[in-house]
This record gives sequence, structure tokens and C-alpha cells, in this order.
Amino acid sequence: LETGRTYLPPWIGDYLPVNTDELRRQAVKFLQDNAWELQRFGQDVGRILVYILFGIIIGSLVLFRKPPEKPHGPLAIELIGRVRRLTLSFRRVVFAQIRISLLNTTLTALFLYGLDPLIGVQLPFLKTMVAVTFIVGLLPVIGNLISNTVIVVVSLAHSTMVAFASLAFLVIIHKLEYFLNARIVGAQISARAWELLLAMLTLEAIFGLPGVIAAPIFYAYLKAELKRAELI
Repeated sequence: LETGRTYLPPWIGDYLPVNTDELRRQAVKFLQDNAWELQRFGQDVGRILVYILFGIIIGSLVLFRKPPEKPHGPLAIELIGRVRRLTLSFRRVVFAQIRISLLNTTLTALFLYGLDPLIGVQLPFLKTMVAVTFIVGLLPVIGNLISNTVIVVVSLAHSTMVAFASLAFLVIIHKLEYFLNARIVGAQISARAWELLLAMLTLEAIFGLPGVIAAPIFYAYLKAELKRAELI
């Protein structure tokens, strides 16, 4: 709070709490005013965690299933083939996302360890921020938002100008990742960049942020099915 009031413009500093007691009072008031939204958000998070848990359980059961003693029927053969194609699509997209996260982390490290010291800025928690950038970067799109927030908040403790410079640099990386994502993932699933970008925009319009994250996997699976049917 003290650093923020020192570096931020007065019209922003006026909105900051004076001390920790005022911060506590504002937090309690915020919780009271937004109790229903927070409760709904908690329910949504709980439901998503249950979905993830069931997905892990189902995936584990499929992965470690015992081979059947008798031959598969026609339906089972078709289902097994589709599960294999979906698994292959998922694997290709995941390995591509690791490459994207490594590239994103490298650019962020060059900014934090190279560009900032050149202009006389020495931020704390550099190793932590680089590690966070790589770990959350394994999540498509949303990972960048998390790492960007962390870096901008740490930069804000130094000065407002450093925070704005960090935000501008990270936004450029964030926008660049859309095209890199499309190019790298597209190379893995034999899709052009414009195809994957169109798929991401379409699923984002239908399902929101989860659609953007799932678009590469679903599109890779769709192309595999279409190729098998000899439609493309």
C-alpha cells in the first residue's frame, strides 16, 4: 500500500486503502455485497473440479483396462478406434503446448533478466516468476493471463512505468502466442494456422474460454476422423 501510494497517480492512489484496517473493512464489505456471486462462483469451481476428477478416473480406467478375452463387437471396435484417435490428438497438442510454454518462458526470461537490467530495473522474485510462467504456460491462453498478472503486480511495486512497460511487453507475447499456438499445434496435427485460429475463434464464441483451450484437441480429432472417412 505504501509503495502504491508513492508511485501511482493521485487519482488511483485515492482508491487505495489507507492502512490494513481499512483494507480489512473493504474486504468484508466486498464479501457482503457480492455474497451471491461468490457462492455461485464457488459452485461452478466445485462442479468443474468434480468433472476433472471423473475425467481422471474414467481416463485411468480406460488406460489400465485388461484386454478382453473374446473378440470385440463392431460397436466396441469403432469406439476403441475413436478413443485412440482422440488420445493421439490430445498427446500431439500437449507436446506442442510444452514447446509453446518453453518459448514463452524464454521470451519472458529475456525480458526480466536482460531488458529490465539494461534500463536500470531490478525486480525481485525473478526465478519464481520464470518458473510460474513455464508451469501455468502449459495451460493454453489462460496460463499467459495468470503469469502476466503476477509479473505486472511485482513490477507495480517498483514503479508505474515499469508496470506499464511489462504489461505492454506481455500483451505482445500474449497476442503472438495465438499465432505461435496455431503454427506449432498446426504442424503437429497437419493443419494450417488459419484453420486452427478459425477453430479457436468459433469455439470461443460458442463455449467461451474453455472453447479456446479445447479447440486444438477437438479440431485435431475432427481432422483425424475426416481423414479416416476419406472426406479430406
